[in-house]
Amino acid sequence: MKYSDYEIAFSAARLNRYLVACGGNRSKALSLYRHNVKLCQKFYGILNVFEVVLRNAINRHYQNYFNDRDWIRNQCAEGGMLDRAPQRMEIERTVTMLERQGKYSNDRLVSSVTFGFWTYLFNRIPFRSGGMNLLQIFPNRTPGLAQRPIYNELQEIKTFRNRIAHHEAICFNSIGEIDLNYAQEKLDLIKKYVTFLGYNPIELFWGTGIRPYSLIEKINKI
Repeated sequence: MKYSDYEIAFSAARLNRYLVACGGNRSKALSLYRHNVKLCQKFYGILNVFEVVLRNAINRHYQNYFNDRDWIRNQCAEGGMLDRAPQRMEIERTVTMLERQGKYSNDRLVSSVTFGFWTYLFNRIPFRSGGMNLLQIFPNRTPGLAQRPIYNELQEIKTFRNRIAHHEAICFNSIGEIDLNYAQEKLDLIKKYVTFLGYNPIELFWGTGIRPYSLIEKINKI
């Protein structure tokens, strides 16, 4: 395919950012675009694993705290912890849909709600309504690290996840230069919270083929 064909397929505006960063070299621009796609694929796998272990830890915690295996659904009731949650209507719609399909269970509900719901639970309001003890899921967290900074850092991870889900570039800095510091910082942040949860990141991600480092090196050499 000619470069002009790729401009039609991907849009000239989308490719232009890569072209400018590569000094007008079309071949390098396309290589950078492809490497960014592959890097996003790697990070999507990392984020998927992180989301699963985080939501399972939260689910176990609140099942024990509320003594209720179906706490998400029940805490959406008036006066419950999730009564005013932005995701309340989404949760209720999901419950209704699963019940109509005859597939409702707490496990299905846990896997159906968004990553944003799980990070929201560290916000001040649900954190207080939920007993102010959610940080117990992080047995290895830095001593003294409180609710607010944890919430902020989890929001950073959520924003990174959303950028990847929307196929945005993660290989540039704020002025459009090729720069992997942003992606590297978010990888380090994810690994930090995996460690906080009590897991070894190398062991947790073992066998998944999740190794973004070689791609980072290739991008840095463009």
